[in-house]
Amino acid sequence: MASTLDLTPRATARGVGSNADTISVYDYTAEGSAFHRATKPDYFGWLEHVRAAAGCTRPIRLSGQLLTVEQGTGRVLEQRHTDAMPDAAIYTACGNRRAIVCPSCAHTYQRDAFQLLRAGLIGGKGVPETVAQHPAVFATFTAPSFGTVHTRAIKRHTCGNRKRCDCRAEPCHARRDTGLCPHGRPAVCWARHEAGDQVLGQPLCLDCYDHTHQVVWNLFSGELWHRTKQAAERWLAKLARRRGIPRVTVVTASGNIRKVPPVRLSHGKVAEFQARGAVHFHALVRLDGVHPTDPTAVIPPPAGFNVADLDEAIRAAVEQVAFTSPTHPDQPGGWPIAWGDPGKGLDIRPISLTGGGEVTDSMVAGYLAKYATKSTEVTGHRSVRLDADTIGDYADPDGDHTARLIDACWHTGRPTSTPVPLSERPREHRPRPGFVKRWECPDCGTHTRYAACPVCVAQRQAALDAEPTKPATTNPYARLRRWAHMLGFGGHFLTKARRYSVTFQLLRDTRVTYRRHEHQDQADEQPGTLRAVDHLDEDDTTLIVGTLTFAGVGWHTTGDALLANTAAAMARERRTTGREELAHELGTTPAGTAPAAA
Repeated sequence: MASTLDLTPRATARGVGSNADTISVYDYTAEGSAFHRATKPDYFGWLEHVRAAAGCTRPIRLSGQLLTVEQGTGRVLEQRHTDAMPDAAIYTACGNRRAIVCPSCAHTYQRDAFQLLRAGLIGGKGVPETVAQHPAVFATFTAPSFGTVHTRAIKRHTCGNRKRCDCRAEPCHARRDTGLCPHGRPAVCWARHEAGDQVLGQPLCLDCYDHTHQVVWNLFSGELWHRTKQAAERWLAKLARRRGIPRVTVVTASGNIRKVPPVRLSHGKVAEFQARGAVHFHALVRLDGVHPTDPTAVIPPPAGFNVADLDEAIRAAVEQVAFTSPTHPDQPGGWPIAWGDPGKGLDIRPISLTGGGEVTDSMVAGYLAKYATKSTEVTGHRSVRLDADTIGDYADPDGDHTARLIDACWHTGRPTSTPVPLSERPREHRPRPGFVKRWECPDCGTHTRYAACPVCVAQRQAALDAEPTKPATTNPYARLRRWAHMLGFGGHFLTKARRYSVTFQLLRDTRVTYRRHEHQDQADEQPGTLRAVDHLDEDDTTLIVGTLTFAGVGWHTTGDALLANTAAAMARERRTTGREELAHELGTTPAGTAPAAA
């Protein structure tokens, strides 16, 4: 018996590993500590106790007490403390979406993402099934070129499986009109790169490549997508006006009456890193109508709108949307932020809901769910957030491609304002604390002995608290340092419109409820067993109040990690086999998997 997950501390997080061994009185190996745990009388109780986080690489341990309180009276019905539980802690999964950090939690996230994205195309889980009749496309938005990189281009595929493509590629950069770049390096490449070639995505000349422009583009790519969606909706609104379709009168939450366009876009979007370190977006874009009385309703668009209109709107938006980033000392005019060439930087394909088209709903949902669990691994870079102490381990202005990108993030995100020396700052003359003679406030009439009226001060403070929070800094590039480990990209890797589909929280709550009722009989037989899924209670008469604190990260021993991860891997394998057998009988694709053609 062997675990499917590694049992040694990872180097991606300082001080945190796959398991956190404590000093044990038993000088056992991993197999020895696993044998010692398995021979204990409470082994099966411990295995059931850690089941909720069994497959997690680095589970979170919580300690404290749980109180069952009767609502209305506040009477404590039951009190349980983690000291009476196995390992004196409650184990909960870390919930990390990155497969390189925790494969088990990433697998759960991937399956939830698949259900979330697919429900927005065919309905279900609270989404009306009429969305299957809405025009929908699968669009890919790519960053522009920041320099020549090694690529693998195939003009025509003759293979049957793109994942195992063995087609002969075209020469990388076959040019006869130039030989050397301004830095004296070859500006051509006649090699036909294989799929796993390490040079793919690497610049032909590191000095010619604009690393700063790329990290700035990554930083503002989210704003570029936001403007693109707005431009596409405006294009559709103009099309509706030309076709004589009236605007819809709606009532806002504040009671105001507005007239809005009769169509709007709903999307589910996933960000993916290319080998060169630039972000590009895969988006499922759906065209919806507007309900006049129910703003949350999802209805079909007016008659006459089709996939061709949606395709044309997105292409028009990509061509016209562009802006310039704010000024910077290194670039007073800012950097241009736009999509790549529409012929190469944009790919739009209609989605078939019948399963017989080139791009189906299951295919794109599985494709996007797969990339939602990935990050900068494709570039070869893996690290946590960097600071002044660790930036030197990864950033190098004269290093490789990734090291220069990280250095560009740190250098461009530096403070741009010169602070005033402390000795030159004006001193604030404040009255010394203490009481004064009793006086009456002319504004509110309050009698007080404080130097300032406490009532008026409290009112002014309440007004300030109600105002929107101002940004912590006036430097728009300061976030580059915070996201240097992500090569400048600080957005979410999976986003969706509010009306596109359900939420991750709803899927998680549904899974917790299912697990609680699935093992309700076992819990009745063993009343002392407590799992993380028991924290949610549907009984309206009682409330579980927990005072839990952080106790640590990881398993106590490598033996515990071996047993827990292996048990979870066997359970996952049984579920996967069952899903594949069921899908084979139904003639469909197993949920959460990306077809080979994707």
